[in-house]
Amino acid sequence: MEQLHLPAATSAKGEVTLPGSKSISNRTLLLAALADGETRVDHLLKSDDTDVMLAALNKLGVDVPSVGPNAYVVKGCGGAFPAAHAELFLGNAGTAFRPLTAALALQRGDRRYALDGVPRMRERPIGDLVDGLVPLGARISYAGQTGYPPLVVEGFVDQGNETIRVRGDVSSQFLSALLMALPLLGRAVTVEVVGELISKPYVDITLNLIARFGVEIKRDGWQRFRIPAAARYRAPGQISVEGDASSASYFLAAGAITGGPVTVHGVGAQSIQGDVKFADALAAMGAEIKMDANSITASRDIGTRLRAIDADFNHIPDAAMTIAMLALFADGTTRIRNIASWRVKETDRIAAMATELRKVGATVEEGADYIAVTPPQQLLPNAVIDTYDDHRMAMCFSLVALGGVPVTINDPKCVGKTFPDYFDVFGGITERA
Repeated sequence: MEQLHLPAATSAKGEVTLPGSKSISNRTLLLAALADGETRVDHLLKSDDTDVMLAALNKLGVDVPSVGPNAYVVKGCGGAFPAAHAELFLGNAGTAFRPLTAALALQRGDRRYALDGVPRMRERPIGDLVDGLVPLGARISYAGQTGYPPLVVEGFVDQGNETIRVRGDVSSQFLSALLMALPLLGRAVTVEVVGELISKPYVDITLNLIARFGVEIKRDGWQRFRIPAAARYRAPGQISVEGDASSASYFLAAGAITGGPVTVHGVGAQSIQGDVKFADALAAMGAEIKMDANSITASRDIGTRLRAIDADFNHIPDAAMTIAMLALFADGTTRIRNIASWRVKETDRIAAMATELRKVGATVEEGADYIAVTPPQQLLPNAVIDTYDDHRMAMCFSLVALGGVPVTINDPKCVGKTFPDYFDVFGGITERA
């Protein structure tokens, strides 16, 4: 197994230009593919997950030529994919698998699509999305275990249902997938959310981007969403992808841990991503935050200590992982609540975080939907961190080195899912002990 040995570091300061947001990149690619006309997409994230989406669109007959560094032109197909039959391998990319399932399920005529991924994808639930699509007339069958990939999707036969339901308490990606696909129906339809909707900011991203492509979806709180009649996606001409706010969390945390300052460029007060709220959590822990329209700076008076917090992080589950790392440097016990969705991510993140945090000396309590972290008196040096093929595990645990102890990261290339050169960028702002 490949390993990366990170030396002990004493400080972190500097500026980082963030790669494009994964959530925005893959949503934009799909919406552009479904639109009438051509869309130039700039600052697209270059990563495993976007490579998966680009490869899938290519197999579906959508022309997406590269026109420069991280720039593509998507030649929209007007809602009907040219390829009627395709086998798609979607890795472990939920932002590709879920929305593509919904969009393919509403393709009419003689169609047959097979969708599969890595072994972990076969463990990530998709039954709630399928259950929402079938009453409309989608023909989806499980090629393995019921409720999980792989799937076979055949041609859509509209049943005329005007209202469908989807659970909101497992993953917001199910609702986002439906909202992106339903304008393909060409008629009005309402989506009702069963239970409390988690990760609402990610649905906000979806609605914002759908509007950029000419469709206005009206919502009644977070329980009911109405897709208008005769909706049709129209290419906006050009769209630029924001920096990845989840990735920003590691650098902002570095500024808070060491005193910084560290500035990230690409997200800020004008961001459509909910994960910019991570800055509020940092401030609550004692960091000093400065936010402009397109940048955020984190620092801390080195004469002060970070404070433990007890908070609900249902709204920013990905960035909340970084809070668990900050807990190693805070006074008291940090409790991260309402994060059941961690269990069905790239790995079971609650179990994985608990296991690896204990390796560096933390006392950890875990529950079905929470984790509580108490820091040790001194971080244990030379811990060897397993990453579970989860990019965020690898990026999170790089922060351990800022405690003045060396740490080893197993399978460091798993960061390719969203940030292939993360460790180079991280090394660029840190100073060795």
